[in-house]
Amino acid sequence: MKTLLEPAAPEALSEPRTVETIAAMVRLLMQNGVLDLPLPGGGDTWGRWTTLAGLGRRDLVLGRLAEGHTDALAILAEAGREPVPDALYGVWAARSAGTGAAVVGGALTGTVRFCSGAQVLDRALVVADYEDGPPILLEVGLDEPGVQALPETWQAIGMDASDSGDVRFDGVPMTSDHIVGESGWYASRPGFSLGGAGVAAVWLGGCAAVVDSVTAYLRARGAADDHQYAHLGALHTALHQADALLVRTAEVVDTEQDEDLPLLTGFCRAAVEHAARQVLDIAPEITGPAALCRDRLLPRQLADLMVYVRQHHGARDLAALAVGLLKDGRR
Repeated sequence: MKTLLEPAAPEALSEPRTVETIAAMVRLLMQNGVLDLPLPGGGDTWGRWTTLAGLGRRDLVLGRLAEGHTDALAILAEAGREPVPDALYGVWAARSAGTGAAVVGGALTGTVRFCSGAQVLDRALVVADYEDGPPILLEVGLDEPGVQALPETWQAIGMDASDSGDVRFDGVPMTSDHIVGESGWYASRPGFSLGGAGVAAVWLGGCAAVVDSVTAYLRARGAADDHQYAHLGALHTALHQADALLVRTAEVVDTEQDEDLPLLTGFCRAAVEHAARQVLDIAPEITGPAALCRDRLLPRQLADLMVYVRQHHGARDLAALAVGLLKDGRR
């Protein structure tokens, strides 16, 4: 039976975990070909998502930076554009609370939030309004004059080492060579929805990592009561449900080209987000305070998962799924 989750838990990253140590690990994975993933929808989407889930299970920050890099490579491939060799990429598309970048008079200006790897990446794909028009996608070298990371804006405890603070663009010259996709291309292409499901695969790995830690705690303790057994069974059920949906969706997007990708991948994201909320709620009840206070790993895993999974907008995303179903005439 296919699954995104390997039977054995991967070894956690060694301490200290900083954005520098994580970036070094991502670069090592890149150099060893681990991040040369099959393209989404290209025939082995399951293999792509399995790798992403495994990286998230090892460490969610590792998974986050690796997913951003692999998503950028997939976007460039979809645009028929070659990446810069040996460059570590990210995708910065957030437009939170009125922030965002714009090209005005041929220069990129503005502030973008949630720029993971802001101080350690080489290049980023940036969504920006274009000369008072709709957004376009740009490839920007982060060593260009006028690009400034603002690390003090990232104060999170969860995902702390992802370095996902603001980046300010102050008059960075743009030419036609910087343009990856014209107006509307970034969000309308098939890879947009598939990339969102790839993020869900990383979330699933993060959920599995918490369950790994809870299971290890119970085994080391040598005893569990019926309530702990029941809760652990519930968590495994939630993981397997979300995993099965991702596996089935990977098969569908590779073989049935006329499927509604935003709807399918929206269900995947919602299913994993639901599993994550169960994990965040139930795991601490299984272990009690000892595992949360006497070991750094489990509380960090919980904090990372709580922050990262909030890329999903909860009820708003569920409502959008329902609207899509009604418009499509499905029951």
